[in-house]
Amino acid sequence: MQFSFNFSASNPPPYFPFPWKSHKTNFLTPSLDKPIIPIKPSLNPLTLSNSLKTSLNYEFQRGNLDEPTSPASLPVVILGSGAVLRYIWDRSELKLVSVDGNNAVSLKSLLISDFEDGFGKLFRMCSLGVRNFFLPRQVTGNYLQYVRWKLLHRVFSSALQVLATQAMFRAIGVGYSCSLPSAAALNWVLKDGLGRLSRCIYTASLAYAFDTNLKRVRFSTSVLFSLSIGIELLTPAYPQYFLLLATIANIAKQISLACYLATGTAIHQSFAVADNLGEVSAKAQIQTVCFDNLGLMLAAALNILFKNNQRLQAGLPFVVYPIFSAIDLIGIYQGLKHVHLQTLTKDRLEIIITKWVELGCVPSPADVSKVEGVNFMRSNGRGLWPIRIGCLNPKRQIPRLSMTTMQLLKGEDMYFVCLEIICSRLAATHQVSQGIVLCVREGSCTADVVMGLLQACHIRKAMLSGRCRWEDNLGACYDSSSVLRHWFELVEDSKQCAHRDFTLLNDQMLEVGWACRNILLSTEEQARYSFLHG
Repeated sequence: MQFSFNFSASNPPPYFPFPWKSHKTNFLTPSLDKPIIPIKPSLNPLTLSNSLKTSLNYEFQRGNLDEPTSPASLPVVILGSGAVLRYIWDRSELKLVSVDGNNAVSLKSLLISDFEDGFGKLFRMCSLGVRNFFLPRQVTGNYLQYVRWKLLHRVFSSALQVLATQAMFRAIGVGYSCSLPSAAALNWVLKDGLGRLSRCIYTASLAYAFDTNLKRVRFSTSVLFSLSIGIELLTPAYPQYFLLLATIANIAKQISLACYLATGTAIHQSFAVADNLGEVSAKAQIQTVCFDNLGLMLAAALNILFKNNQRLQAGLPFVVYPIFSAIDLIGIYQGLKHVHLQTLTKDRLEIIITKWVELGCVPSPADVSKVEGVNFMRSNGRGLWPIRIGCLNPKRQIPRLSMTTMQLLKGEDMYFVCLEIICSRLAATHQVSQGIVLCVREGSCTADVVMGLLQACHIRKAMLSGRCRWEDNLGACYDSSSVLRHWFELVEDSKQCAHRDFTLLNDQMLEVGWACRNILLSTEEQARYSFLHG
């Protein structure tokens, strides 16, 4: 058990006499001009008693100085695991008392083992050892929930991988007299080589998504990994297509592995609160190994249970696969919900600014994580007046006011906000909706993007408050002079609100823990325009 000592000067320490003979010298106290009566120390040698009573046997000479009767609190506090204790000297014994004043514990009880409570102490020691072995010392409060769901995910995922490997061995004939080791080895090398090549192509083409859409990519590739195990389980049923099935499954597994490794650092960073990323990553590896071994034991137990019936053993993977894969994906999904990322993306920044515009407060990373979710189906940004960062798409219908906005741009403008009309991709429905576009200039900084998105959110709030009027003007493509005048008034008012709120918004974002230095944008969101003078 590690303890840290805190010293305070709230209570002066009691006076302890020295064990050696002191000279009879009169000292003046700050308040009383009276000599302190010297103390007669004992000449007995220093010994430690079982109760740790003082070995300084002394007595005060008769005089004006009376011995205090109340216990004295020493200015030393011990911070242990789950306890805050303070030393108390009651003139006969040194004690440790909890901060709330209850459960006084003498040093005698701390040093001398109590046989009745021995099992409890052993259990606490073992629990503390296991906790320190598996978990980092300083992490966020949601880390334990994440580890619990990770346990569920890794155990059943590992068991499925064992069963899938057994199925693939049966498909290539390993363990049977008719097996061809050279052909099996060639097939294995081919499938691994193609899988690694696909992994390189995937990471090179979608590397940006590991930051901007971390949770969605992580869960999507986990679903892909689960499907790859199902394909591997089919190889014994179609041994003639072993190379094709095994290659497809391995490609999916390699893509999932690439995403797992690429997103692991960001997930671990979200839990580290004391720059202990290395410790969090190391503990994550320990957890993965231990949880995977539990899954291996589960698969081995199932094989031992059905070892006397080859038919049941061959059909076992098809029975447990839907159950284990469902538990595996539930564990991943629930675990990602407890990952609260502090980095800013367009979606997270929009959630923050929307709540700021509506309520005047900045949500914490945990609050934004609840709203953001895993977003597996890409449902964010599909509401009324969605905001998009990028450039205007000529294939879409552009209102006249957007073109007028571009014509009135100035050299000092680092961004501009305009509108676009979005037509549904389904020809049968032919639905038309409106959207807001934030176009950012080349050379702009993070503050410009935040300012532009803040202005766009103010415009959207005004659009939603006057929804009917803007929907009526949609048929005229915003061509009327009154609509243009109203639009530019709205742009100017929202720009002033953005300049007014920016500093306070940025300060509150830093206060609740957001990393405001950079904004992670996708490839489409990184498109910039250049301004031509003259």
